[in-house]
Amino acid sequence: MKEDLHKAKKLLICGNVVAIPTETVYGLAANAFDADAIAKIFEIKGRPLYNPLIVHIKSIEYLDIVAENIPEIAYELARKFWPGPLTLVLPKKEIIPNIVTSGKNTVGVRVPAHEVTLELLNQLDFPLAAPSANPFGYISPTTVAHVKNQLGTKVELILDGGSCKKGIESTIIGFENGKPILYRVGAISQEEIENIIGKIEVKNKASASPDAPGMLSKHYSPKTKFIISDDIKKSIYNYKNAKVGFLLFSNLDSNDFPTHYIRLSKNENLNEAAHNLYAAMHQLDSENLEFIIAERFPSVGIGVTLNDRLQRAQETNF
Repeated sequence: MKEDLHKAKKLLICGNVVAIPTETVYGLAANAFDADAIAKIFEIKGRPLYNPLIVHIKSIEYLDIVAENIPEIAYELARKFWPGPLTLVLPKKEIIPNIVTSGKNTVGVRVPAHEVTLELLNQLDFPLAAPSANPFGYISPTTVAHVKNQLGTKVELILDGGSCKKGIESTIIGFENGKPILYRVGAISQEEIENIIGKIEVKNKASASPDAPGMLSKHYSPKTKFIISDDIKKSIYNYKNAKVGFLLFSNLDSNDFPTHYIRLSKNENLNEAAHNLYAAMHQLDSENLEFIIAERFPSVGIGVTLNDRLQRAQETNF
């Protein structure tokens, strides 16, 4: 790892792109101060330029290097959740190129909670802009194998940090007229945020010019047709003879299990399901199925985030 970190540092200093592990998903990283390097991220991913990137910094003390006019409530959240899966959207400083923010005057910032990437950041004189390390719109990667399978030789180096602990993207909070806004539900639940700062407005709907990453209506999608079910037993019965894959959350009788299925949690634990969701989607997407049916999660806590990801992956209503 020491050799890989040294190589990653050299590549990034020279304006190249490196895949990095975080606690959420693997990211495709470049020098956040280098517009030409950032352009390579968009090219490799096939990401539209209207979709902004998140800047990863080494510590809360670095926040005022990339952002300004930071409200105290933002610092309150950062002190509670950093390092961790919380992105704050704040007024950007001029040092952040417009390509990072899609021309907006705000920038998404977070401190990742992964020892490998934190070590890398501490060896650099610049932060890293990094969206997920996958083709635009596809399932986010949570292992090195996912990155290799999706991007292949387009990335010179993938830092191996194992399987991502959270397995789901960061929660994104912005501020409008001084009030906190939830732009994207993520690995930190809305309830956890509200326990710190009180009730917040939710604004995570799709738009032509999103305020933050992950707000597009079609996202995190497998190539296989993807459907959500509110009655998984009925769905299994209706398609028991078809080549269909199932993503299961509920405990079922052994007689109910279909041929192709993945249980996301043995004891209906939502955090375990979050950790396993994208890996399970990748696996089923590789099995040449007619389509994938996912059981809707209980709409509580992180279950709200998981249902959001299912909804954005969905092809059609069931």
